Amino acid sequence: MTCCYYPDTILVAFPVFKAWQRDYSDTFFSLLFALSLRSHESRQPEHVKWSIRGLRYLLNQPLDSEAFNIPTEMVTSTLAEQFKLQTVLEPDATMGDVEEMAVRCHELLNSDISKTLLVANIMALVCAVDGCTRKGVEWRAHSEKVIECLREANRSLPDLPEISIALAQCLYRRFEMAISNDDHEEGMAVLDKIIAFPLPPPEDRSSECLQKALQLVASFASTQWSFCGKSDYLEKEIHRFRSFLDGVSPEDPIRSVVVEQLSRLREMRQSVFAAAGLRGTHSIDSDPVPPFRDLITALSQSSGGSKVADDQPFNAIVLTRELTNVEDIEPAIEYYRLVIASYHPNSQTTLNARLCLGEVLYTAFSFTHDIRYLDESISVLRDLLTSMVQSRQHYGVIATLSSCLYRRFCWLHHKEDIDEVVQLLRVAVHHESVNIQHRFEMSCHWARIAHMHGHPSVLMAYDISMSFMQETLTFAPTLDTQHFQLVTMRQFYEVLPLDYASYLIHTGRLHQAIEILEQGRALLWSEMRGLRISVDQLRAANSHLADKIAALNKDLETIMLTISLTSNVDGDDQMDRIGLLQLQQKKLLDERDTIISQVRDLPGFQTFLKTPSFGTLSLGALRGPVVIINHSEWRSDILILLHNASPSLIPTSKDFYYRAIELRNRLTTSRIKHGLDSKNYERVLSSVLGGLYDLVGRPVIERLQSLNSRISSEQTFDKPSILLVAQPDQSLLSAFLETSTIKRLETTNVTTLMSNKATPSAVLERLRDHRFSHFVCHGKLETGKPFDASFQLHDGKRLTLLDLIRSQLPTAEFAFLSACHTAEMTEGSIADEALHLTAAMQYCGFRSVVGTMWGMADADGPELVDHFYKSMFSNKHAGTPYYERSARALRDAVRRLRKNGVPLERWVNFVHYGA
Repeated sequence: MTCCYYPDTILVAFPVFKAWQRDYSDTFFSLLFALSLRSHESRQPEHVKWSIRGLRYLLNQPLDSEAFNIPTEMVTSTLAEQFKLQTVLEPDATMGDVEEMAVRCHELLNSDISKTLLVANIMALVCAVDGCTRKGVEWRAHSEKVIECLREANRSLPDLPEISIALAQCLYRRFEMAISNDDHEEGMAVLDKIIAFPLPPPEDRSSECLQKALQLVASFASTQWSFCGKSDYLEKEIHRFRSFLDGVSPEDPIRSVVVEQLSRLREMRQSVFAAAGLRGTHSIDSDPVPPFRDLITALSQSSGGSKVADDQPFNAIVLTRELTNVEDIEPAIEYYRLVIASYHPNSQTTLNARLCLGEVLYTAFSFTHDIRYLDESISVLRDLLTSMVQSRQHYGVIATLSSCLYRRFCWLHHKEDIDEVVQLLRVAVHHESVNIQHRFEMSCHWARIAHMHGHPSVLMAYDISMSFMQETLTFAPTLDTQHFQLVTMRQFYEVLPLDYASYLIHTGRLHQAIEILEQGRALLWSEMRGLRISVDQLRAANSHLADKIAALNKDLETIMLTISLTSNVDGDDQMDRIGLLQLQQKKLLDERDTIISQVRDLPGFQTFLKTPSFGTLSLGALRGPVVIINHSEWRSDILILLHNASPSLIPTSKDFYYRAIELRNRLTTSRIKHGLDSKNYERVLSSVLGGLYDLVGRPVIERLQSLNSRISSEQTFDKPSILLVAQPDQSLLSAFLETSTIKRLETTNVTTLMSNKATPSAVLERLRDHRFSHFVCHGKLETGKPFDASFQLHDGKRLTLLDLIRSQLPTAEFAFLSACHTAEMTEGSIADEALHLTAAMQYCGFRSVVGTMWGMADADGPELVDHFYKSMFSNKHAGTPYYERSARALRDAVRRLRKNGVPLERWVNFVHYGA
């Protein structure tokens, strides 16, 4: 029929055909059907449009089924086929077209249409969905129409994996935009049915569908990790893909797909587990990006003044934040404007380009200080934000826009800008499309900005930041990976509690300030202590819950104290090992949270495992005051915690913060430049200690004297036995004299482990039998590896910091660590975490410990310990537990060294931790 060449004739004839519809509707449909056939041959979008309009017209008539001489299903089927063609030919095809197609197909599922025709129509919908997915058409929230049709089709036609793939694609696209756990769970359930394991032989499976299923599984997992911080999904899929590799022969064509997706997932987590040199073997190599002017030329030629049909690789997106030359600014702006004009408005490329345009305009302002660039950047980003659904990219726009607005506020001081910044940051920290690390970062920025400019949201911002802080560590299962996380984000972990406490002190909330300072220090030690909490009281109330908590804590501690780095395992296998630990940890933590909730429902256990309150913390001052120094750039203060009394506040000078930093820098610089044994360093050390006395020592001593708050003990104990662990060598000649000095102590019994008896296992075993211990050996540090700090024992064997942490010595009281570096942290560690041997001894049970802040002079040991133990066991301190005498005994022994002319650097080296 020649009418297919004249679509206008058909549309003009609509009213005539409506009047003659009983007699001629089949003729009209025949014309439309011919037009649809012609459109498939001609590939002309206009033919498709006219065909769709005519078919819609027929379906929208208020006619009963007898009014047609053709089945309604035939019209619907033809329309669905035309929609499929439109998504292929038309760059402007939208989800609305596909949704209408889904509605028509859903009608066919509930009709008497033949299975052959039904399958053809459903497959047409599948093709349309695939086309929209490849084009990057925005997946709108109300695409439920498409998903529901595919769900029904999947149930009705279970033998067609293509339908399952299309359904999973739709669920993934919506999940990617809105991060819905329901979409994730449903999508993975659909894919799991396709990816049966063990895999069937190649001749019995659809290779293309399986490939797409594997790719979608990897996409779900990587998105869950990237934007939700849910790495357990990532690890599950990594281990599933590894299992695939074990079950797929090298000749199987699907093997390359599995390898590709496994590499993709491993690359996703590589930066997460890069602690202590732990890195995978895979790396991402990016192709070089041509200059923006070349990109403009290429895009202009490809578009030819019209919309580009399909998204092309858009590598220039990544260049936005790397612009360093002002000459590149205008070409970059021109290029992004051209991209926006050339691609479909709802495509992912257009959204990326709009974000990049906002960023490059911001960069232009940074280069030129022309406020017009900044104003336009804000305008572009605001418009982009209002046109987006909540998604991962939505979060990125918020972050960039808040930076631009804050920059303009600092430039022009418009109050409405700071209010909008805070509003955006508030949305960002509650944004469920991103992981907890990003939200923690954003909350810290919010708190700092609110504090700096006196915004009323400051308390809310700080509270949210503190709640996120500990949570950010739970994704890393082992101590070393957690430590890496702390070091990586130290600019937030180190200052957040201090800054929050400074604000609370400024507003008179001293109790709360002390709670925050306790909550923010020694995060790793606190996490581990929570796994060793006594459950005796709970056992009396509910033995079942007590046993469950104890067992879960033991299993969690085993995972946490597993060292993840082993030099004989390659990076990928090592990260896989961590991943398995992470999956185990996640399961145990979920169980533990459930049990803790049940415990807190018991009378009297409402605060079980919650952050200690001020009332609980004040018990730490039962035997005497506790001095707390808060060092913050906002304000620095000294707090004295007292038992059964309000804290005593000692305000400091305005320059306290910077004077303390200057003292530290002077000491560090001199140590590096002159060395520990030089006279120059000793003079600087003396000056720095004098400065610290002026800043802290004098005002604290004066306040303590006025408070007169030391409480004497009424407790007495039998004299404890001492475990002496010694490993002398040619570089520790005075160690023989030191061990002899201890053996001659007449006031107590001494058990000696020396030479071949001093093995790590023997030492750990005998530590359980003694309340006191004394180590005389080498202490070693490993740069960047705090958990490898160790005592050197017999035959080169080491007793490491991690070995000590694994031990539990509830009856231990005091340890003297006469070895080098026992209270020194490795380079790069965070001061408040105190990851050194002295702290490890405290953690495993010792109440008081003497350690060294750097290398110890061998000659000082015998004299120091002689005076130390004489003071410790003298009768003048009767009534005080022996371990509580250790601080005074160290002071007395150090004074004797000073009188004997020992240089400052040597006697000031010894420090006391504990009671």
